[in-house]
Amino acid sequence: MNWQHQDPSDPSSDIREIRRYDPRAIARYYRVRPWKVIWRAITIIWFFVWFVIHLQWEKWINGDLTQQNKCAAELRQILTRLGPTFIKVGQALSTRPDLIRPDFLHELIKLQDQLPPFDNDQAFTIIEQSLGCSINEAYREISPHPVAAASLGQVYRAVLHTSEEVAVKVQRPNLRPTLTLDLFLMRWAACQFGGLLPLNLGHDLTLIIDEFGIKLFEEIDYINEGRNAEKFAANFRDNPEVKVPCIYWQYSSHRVLTLEWINGFKLTDTDNIKAAGLDPYNIVKIGVTSGLQQLLEHGFFHADPHPGNLFATLDGKMAYIDFGMMDQLEEETKETIASSVVQLINKDYLALAKDFVALGFLTPQTDITPIIPALEKVLGNALGQSVGDFNFKTITDDFSELMYEYPFRVPAKFALIIRSLITQEGLALSLDPDFKIVEVAYPYVSRRLLTGESPQLRRRLLDVLLKDGKFQWQRLENMIAIARSDQQFDLLPTAQLGLQYLLSDEGHYLRRQLLLALTEDDRLHTEEVERIWSLISDELKPQNLLDAALNVFRELSTVGVAAIVPKTIKLG
Repeated sequence: MNWQHQDPSDPSSDIREIRRYDPRAIARYYRVRPWKVIWRAITIIWFFVWFVIHLQWEKWINGDLTQQNKCAAELRQILTRLGPTFIKVGQALSTRPDLIRPDFLHELIKLQDQLPPFDNDQAFTIIEQSLGCSINEAYREISPHPVAAASLGQVYRAVLHTSEEVAVKVQRPNLRPTLTLDLFLMRWAACQFGGLLPLNLGHDLTLIIDEFGIKLFEEIDYINEGRNAEKFAANFRDNPEVKVPCIYWQYSSHRVLTLEWINGFKLTDTDNIKAAGLDPYNIVKIGVTSGLQQLLEHGFFHADPHPGNLFATLDGKMAYIDFGMMDQLEEETKETIASSVVQLINKDYLALAKDFVALGFLTPQTDITPIIPALEKVLGNALGQSVGDFNFKTITDDFSELMYEYPFRVPAKFALIIRSLITQEGLALSLDPDFKIVEVAYPYVSRRLLTGESPQLRRRLLDVLLKDGKFQWQRLENMIAIARSDQQFDLLPTAQLGLQYLLSDEGHYLRRQLLLALTEDDRLHTEEVERIWSLISDELKPQNLLDAALNVFRELSTVGVAAIVPKTIKLG
């Protein structure tokens, strides 16, 4: 807990100075202010009691789908009227098919993070108090009205005295008191009544509320957002296709953020993107590839890529402009996600179920045997006849029913990932109706596995290529063919890495399996080798391949090669 100039144990401390979410400190504050709690609770209860009565009435009287959809729309309106916390709750629930019925899920997805702007005088007062100087001292020019408004703040366009054009984000007044009071009430209700709710959570409801509170407080701390932006920019410093705005720290604080103004078009503005001479497909591909890099390479990902946060710049780059909602993935999680994509495409549902356990969608104690046919049915339908028919929205919709029948749960981190993927796919389709996200994603994942930069990724590749102790020639052939459709895939360095791995101690098991596969069923499997060679022969000219092999042998010690050869001969 971080309080500025205050004693955190003192219940009279100003709740507006809270920086990090701490449910105990928040509880201490509101326990001695019951009048605030009671009035807000009455307001919330009034809205939801009326909604429940209306829902039951429609169910008894009508019971048809039209009226249920009407109630779902009413819930969305109630969440909007209750303010920023509940808008964010609705957005979070829209990514939780394990908690929400499909008809309500569909309506919550429509929640728009848009509210009327607050008073300019208040906004300018917040800027001056936060920066310790007047508006005119900070900015040479500033727009008289906000150019955008959302649930947590609003944005002005300005020019610094040094002529840089900037965006100025200003937080809404009294935001922290509103959020802390709502979170206190939610947590109290979860403790009192959470056990009575028929929800498939897999863990304590208070943990979900705490996770939500942590992320919400990170999002409203503009110093944290600025640091996120700089970390994100550092991750993409070698990618000329991704643009991240600079942060002007001299004119930023916890409640005000001044950053570089980005000239461009929202990704939903297809007509202007085309009119500017930009290729919508290329913009979409940059977005999807950079999203995959965030998840599978950097592990630090943008969890809220809605149309207001992503722009196509005038020179054809993808610009990210909001870094309040970010999250970090562990190395093992990144690797499991990569392998699960390949297992899905290969329709290996047993391996996919094991990946679901590793990722936390199923507990380790779960008997996955009856789940495998269900996965095959749902995911097989989603895949259709080809990879190109796959889309994440279909997966989410179909899974919403599966999760009520089997003990699936969505870990909080993956709720953000799912939201990110669905949003990116929706944006991609708005630019190019024929766009297939997997046609970009799968070549990228295949390239990542085939290059195997880390021992963990190489183990994942082995998991894909070896099934029941047998080498899967068709999978290797598919991966090479698909990876080659990625323009960034260079086959020669990959072949060199593969050869280096085969000749290393680490590659002992794969060498053995390859020799067994070549002589399986008492015949020499030359057809499989010829098919793979036909895929790569135009790039791997004999001289190039010989040079790559010589480079590998130079890197290996003479002793190491001498040790490998006898083992290989013996296995043969």
